[in-house]
Amino acid sequence: MSGGKYVDSEGLLYAAPGREKGNIYKPHNKAMAEELNEKVMHDVHTKEIDLVDRDPKRLNDDVVKIDFEDVIAEPEGTHSFDGIWKASFTTFTVTKYWFYRLLSAIFGIPLALVWGIYFAILSFLHIWAVVPCIRSYLIEIQCISRVYSICIHTFCDPLFEAIGKMFSTIRATVRKEI
Repeated sequence: MSGGKYVDSEGLLYAAPGREKGNIYKPHNKAMAEELNEKVMHDVHTKEIDLVDRDPKRLNDDVVKIDFEDVIAEPEGTHSFDGIWKASFTTFTVTKYWFYRLLSAIFGIPLALVWGIYFAILSFLHIWAVVPCIRSYLIEIQCISRVYSICIHTFCDPLFEAIGKMFSTIRATVRKEI
């Protein structure tokens, strides 16, 4: 079919798809070969991370956005000195910032290791235990469902048919007496 034309079911004329010479796995086109090499060389473990937007999926939008005004507020008529208010704001903001950095420096890498191990175990169990067990169960339950279906059709269907015929002769009428 290379180079020819064909007509589809609606009568439209199309050029048949053709392929240039060369191995389909090793293209002779340099640009295409470079694209394949780039795709093959791409590794998910070495992908670049965004150092500016560190929460691109917005996982912690509702939890972590706590500012001074969200925690400490003075109602109208009860104000401290302006200098105290400014110092309190600065103390809160700087303490929160540096204490988070300190905790991240101390516990960030160990917790990343723990969570990495946890999700690796979870993935391993899901791939090698959970899914095969479910597939096995579904295969085995098909056999049981066939036996169950045969039993129901053999024993229950005639019984329910007989009961249905028996009750089909009953007629109920409603009269309203005035």
